[in-house]
Amino acid sequence: MTVVKTEGLVKDYSLNGITVNALRGVDLSFEAGEFAAVAGPSGSGKSTFLHLVGCLDEPTAGSIEIDGVDAASLSRRDLALLRRGRIGFIFQAYNLIPVLTAMENVSLPLTLLGADSREARALAAKALEEVGLADMGKRRPKEMSGGQQQRVAIARALVKKPALILADEPTANLDSKTGKEILEIMLGLNRSAGTTFIFSTHDRMVMDYAERLVLLRDGLVESESRK
Repeated sequence: MTVVKTEGLVKDYSLNGITVNALRGVDLSFEAGEFAAVAGPSGSGKSTFLHLVGCLDEPTAGSIEIDGVDAASLSRRDLALLRRGRIGFIFQAYNLIPVLTAMENVSLPLTLLGADSREARALAAKALEEVGLADMGKRRPKEMSGGQQQRVAIARALVKKPALILADEPTANLDSKTGKEILEIMLGLNRSAGTTFIFSTHDRMVMDYAERLVLLRDGLVESESRK
């Protein structure tokens, strides 16, 4: 089953009157259960690609399908519902809400989807257990290490059982030992739950873990390889 499909994907930005071609016609598809990385040098378009696939931004041209649904055909409300229900996000800066505990951060997406508080907390507790943080539900982000915060972010992304998780440079702020631990957690969850993971990265370790590697350069697909 195809989870993501892009055709002729183009994204242009205007900076100080200059047009920057971030993506220049990208055709890619990702199947259910893939553990894939989109890599390339700075400015290659990898983060732009993830933001477009995550419906956080709109393409200049081309199409994006998520679970067979053309994103361009959706209203803003339906796009928000698609992001909220079908896509999980993991960012290099963690993006946790500092005033909330780990439990509250993880349960928030379920609350936004309409789950009652008891159900949301139960599912959040299970997700925290899956990433090895069963005893840290009451801690706030400032009381946790970077690796622990990233585990909370993974739990938050997984708790709603999305079809797709997009991880934008998830190891960038972590040392190599912690980064490896984070990748092992995500790979284990990929294999146990069949969740599709797509990373953007310049980290060689992430590329080595990926079962499929897409290299971008100057907004175009330069090469692809699979293990």
